[in-house]
Amino acid sequence: MTFHMVEAAPTPVGPFCHATETDGWIFLTGQMPTDPDHDHAPLPEGVEAQTRRVMDNLILVLKGLGLTLENVASARVFLTHFERDFDAMNEVYKAYFAPGKLPARTCVGVTALAVGALVEIDFVARRP
Repeated sequence: MTFHMVEAAPTPVGPFCHATETDGWIFLTGQMPTDPDHDHAPLPEGVEAQTRRVMDNLILVLKGLGLTLENVASARVFLTHFERDFDAMNEVYKAYFAPGKLPARTCVGVTALAVGALVEIDFVARRP
């Protein structure tokens, strides 16, 4: 098993790596809407902006591992205000993927997320 830290990605908010890899499968840690260049910068306002930042952070991790969104097999989305933010998050999320190439996904409502975020997303990817 390989534990990956990606220099260009945001500093993790807890004691974990950016991704763990085994047998060609890569499990990306859930990303927060934190600025990869400024750990303590304020979070973007609203779920749309936070979803964009989370997706961009996940792309940084993928890129650091030589992968793209085309390698993503599955995603999990966590929302603190599920009913309010589900549709808005979906609009941003689906724009990152090619039509008809959406990974399997689970989306759940949670009571809270680290750093006061509205959304967190993690991925499972596979090397070609």
